[in-house]
Amino acid sequence: MKALLLTLLSYIGLFSVLLAQEKPKVMVMEIKSEIDPPMLRYVRLSLEHAEKIKADYVIVDMDTYGGVLTDAKEIVDLIMDFKKPIWVYINSDAASAGALISIACDSIYMSPGASIGAATVVEGTGGQAAPDKYQSYMRSIMRSTAEENGRDPRIAEGMVDEKVVIDSIKQAGKVITFTTSEALKYGYCEAKVESIEEILKRNKIMNYDIEYFKLGAAEKIIAFFLNPFISGLLILVIIGGIYFELQTPGIGFPLFAAIIALVLYLVPYYLNGLAEYWEILALFVGLTLLVLELFVIPGFGVAGVMGIVMTVGSLVLIMLNNDFFNFDFVPLGDIVVAMFATFGGLSGGALLLFFGSARLTQTKAFRRMVLTETQDKEQGYTSNFNEELMVGKSGTAFTVLRPSGKVLIAGKLYDAFSRGEYIEKEAEIEVIDVESSTLRVKKSTT
Repeated sequence: MKALLLTLLSYIGLFSVLLAQEKPKVMVMEIKSEIDPPMLRYVRLSLEHAEKIKADYVIVDMDTYGGVLTDAKEIVDLIMDFKKPIWVYINSDAASAGALISIACDSIYMSPGASIGAATVVEGTGGQAAPDKYQSYMRSIMRSTAEENGRDPRIAEGMVDEKVVIDSIKQAGKVITFTTSEALKYGYCEAKVESIEEILKRNKIMNYDIEYFKLGAAEKIIAFFLNPFISGLLILVIIGGIYFELQTPGIGFPLFAAIIALVLYLVPYYLNGLAEYWEILALFVGLTLLVLELFVIPGFGVAGVMGIVMTVGSLVLIMLNNDFFNFDFVPLGDIVVAMFATFGGLSGGALLLFFGSARLTQTKAFRRMVLTETQDKEQGYTSNFNEELMVGKSGTAFTVLRPSGKVLIAGKLYDAFSRGEYIEKEAEIEVIDVESSTLRVKKSTT
């Protein structure tokens, strides 16, 4: 009786231990679009999340025709450095960079009708094969990655180079693209499966917790601001905000809007690996040159031209995945879209300034921010100009007016702005209006 009781207690203890054990954690991430900087960021965030939740297994749900080689290489490095098993489920296509990423995973599973291969590097301008130095780089990566995971490196190389000949597998003139059955035959697939659940079942992983990684709200907002149309609108706000701040100095709101738009323009591209340090630096240098040209350097010369070129050029480059002016892997369509977004935003800003500035000063929102009504002395208002009538007074420009600055009238300094014209320092001026505590002046014709 005592022995039976001890046996029963031991079984109860074992059952309690089994209950206390945590379920295996499985995290699934999707690679179902072009391999580019946003996808690289998604993979990095996915694997960071997998580490955070202490996932036991990571499964990549794959369906891509490839993308940028440099971003694919960084994804491969992230996968190879991950401590827990990463399996890939190719449910349709793993071409080009997708094939490289698949080979980097610990195990490859494919659905019926799927394919893997065709990893020749092409230029971004339209499907032509990239120069041999890029093909050689891709061959070496494919070969070393396959060797690391115990796969035939010659086959991996044959997915890139059409000149490679492998008996009974490929002849010269074509690159390797395996179907599911062919990949099984030559060791580039562990099994043909219908679902992720079947992969887990084949590996005897039962009673598991599975999580499909999705980007959070903040990342979705960042992705929203990567839209070229939104980028164009932000450029419009930047230009318009700076202009209206110069036209109505001291308000602060237009400049604040321009700064916020600049931050919203730069941060998403920087976080996704598109905006490099030198591109951001070039943008600020360009803006600085423009400010110097407007407020310090008389006339409009080299600084102004360089400022415009650097500002516009950096706005375009920030949107492109170039490697310090290397556009070999930048699709021509991306270049066209970036240029349209930039010049569209600049053109829209110019049109807004030309047609909208006069109407803006009449809106209720503008009137709430800026004092536009006359404040008469009889109503109890006072100002610096109550003791003398300033309209019609003459003086000289104490600083350059572009359009804001200071003027000297009868030995006193006053804040002033022109009608938009450039007025050189010490030029004769005439007061044509008074707005709040600022004089509106024009260049004297006498």
